[in-house]
Amino acid sequence: MLRPALIALVLALPAVAGAAAPQGPIADFALRDIHGRQVALTDAAGQRLTVVVFLGVECPLARLYAPRLVELASAYRDRRVAWVAIDSNRQDALSEMGHYAREFQLPFPLLKDDDNAIADAFAAQRTPEVFVLDAERMVRYHGRIDDQYQPGLSGARARRDDLRQALDELLAGKPVSVPETPLAGCLIGRRPSRPPLDNPTITWTRDVARLFQSHCQDCHRPGEIGPMPLLTYQDVQGWEPMIREVVSQGRMPPWHANPEVGHFVNDVSLSQTDKQTILDWIDQGIPEGDPAHAPPPATFPEGWHITQPDQVVYMSEQPFAVPAEGIVEYKWFVADPGFKEDRWIKAAECRPGNRAVVHHVTVYYKPPGVPFDLRIGRRVNLLAGYAPGKIHYTPLPGLAFYLPAGTQLVFEMHYTPNGSPQEDRSSIGLVFAKPEEVEKQLYCVMNANDQFSIPPGVDNHRVDAAYEIDEDSLLYFMSPHMHLRGKSFRFDVVYPGGARETLLDIPRFDFGWQTNYILAEPKRLPKGSRVLCAAHYDNSAENLANPDPTATVRWGDQTWEEMMIGTIAIAPVDQDLRRGLGVPKRSFDPSQWWYPQYTPLALGAFLLALLASLYAGWRFLRRGAV
Repeated sequence: MLRPALIALVLALPAVAGAAAPQGPIADFALRDIHGRQVALTDAAGQRLTVVVFLGVECPLARLYAPRLVELASAYRDRRVAWVAIDSNRQDALSEMGHYAREFQLPFPLLKDDDNAIADAFAAQRTPEVFVLDAERMVRYHGRIDDQYQPGLSGARARRDDLRQALDELLAGKPVSVPETPLAGCLIGRRPSRPPLDNPTITWTRDVARLFQSHCQDCHRPGEIGPMPLLTYQDVQGWEPMIREVVSQGRMPPWHANPEVGHFVNDVSLSQTDKQTILDWIDQGIPEGDPAHAPPPATFPEGWHITQPDQVVYMSEQPFAVPAEGIVEYKWFVADPGFKEDRWIKAAECRPGNRAVVHHVTVYYKPPGVPFDLRIGRRVNLLAGYAPGKIHYTPLPGLAFYLPAGTQLVFEMHYTPNGSPQEDRSSIGLVFAKPEEVEKQLYCVMNANDQFSIPPGVDNHRVDAAYEIDEDSLLYFMSPHMHLRGKSFRFDVVYPGGARETLLDIPRFDFGWQTNYILAEPKRLPKGSRVLCAAHYDNSAENLANPDPTATVRWGDQTWEEMMIGTIAIAPVDQDLRRGLGVPKRSFDPSQWWYPQYTPLALGAFLLALLASLYAGWRFLRRGAV
């Protein structure tokens, strides 16, 4: 199963209105840059405009927009526009700021606001957040850089270049047409206004650390997808405003299933009690507590999440070059793992070679002599995938995928450029099972609908799909997939007798989290049961992630198009390969009309029938001659 990952706190942030910009002129200030030199606002005297941008070195959006800021600073270099960046996060050290500045080759100073005084003077709230000052240091524009990137979402291009447009209008002597724009990003980690309570009822060591271990640290640790570590008390300091926001609004941990429907082994949601514990701890000033009360540090596998793979297969011999900008259509790579014998795969993990630009990886298997064909409403040879919320296939005892000798692996790659040229060479790790370990062969089904048309402006358009179970089966997991207009998704089953049951309900679908919902106990689906999927889409302007509410939307690979897929994983009820019971192993889609492994039998039967026909003809002719 593809296990959900608890990715960064900030990936679920919506665009929000910032505090009102100061009405009067900004007072002069001087701060240290990354080299320890004092830089003053008056150093920009004589410039027509000064752009002040608040940044944080670990904030994903501040990192995504760094190349854009470099580009803009270069474009306006000869137009008397000064640039200065300020880091007011207490968790960002000068050394980390220096690394950030060198990594992105910032052509303007990056200053440290140690006591948040300058952030307070600007009423700055998030990173990145931009203020454009005129020659009198009055704020003429305040808000975002543009609308291309939102937390967890990356558009192919900006629909509105807010900062660029504001600069052009001001340099042309015009008022800014949109002087305030909504913000998206990380809350600034200000220094606390008061110390922790002297006698707190909740502490990090006794109460909160264990919650972070079980709900956050799987990804918030070095080398993993979380942009900042949250392993220690020191790591957490400065992030408490963000923690409060995402926990109180239910955006973290990322779990979107209706708690009233079904039970899932990978449910990472916080109970109401645990949620309140975290919020009360923040209200009490995040007291550390007695180190003797701390739980032992959590242990995590080094490198691979699965056990050490028996084989690692790369998508290609050479890395793929991802451009800095624009649209990258889906890329397909065929890799030969060199299987000389049949293989059973009990665990697999897709690893992006470059997390900065890999949106998702899906790996299929192609048995020899079988054309690769993804058919909607049919079983598909899906092996594993990576996306936000999906990390690897977690083995279930006795279940495995069957890959016959000569099978090739097909990598489906989706890239999202991040502003600078990149390279990627993703891979998949495979763990083999011995044939005697495998009781049942696992299959995936694409229960989908590609014949839909979502009208412009509608906020609740419904699309349905159905799949009829063709043999008594056990259901192990479900995974909904839509794009940016996806609103809700539900799996129901109608049993042969007419009874109906809801299996999974996702009332608020989030494209940023591609979760597999793994049943705590497999669900028996008798032959003739119909799995029904119902998806709703919001194509209105109220959907802030909507690329274009004026468009009629149809099926397509890109995120500004749409998909409707409800993947399920099933296995035959009566199959026991260890004892030779039930249906045998099958190397191709069982809902197709033919299995390649039956070709020799069919050929033999055909030859026997031909011989019998020839013999019958000979007998007939002989009788006629007599």
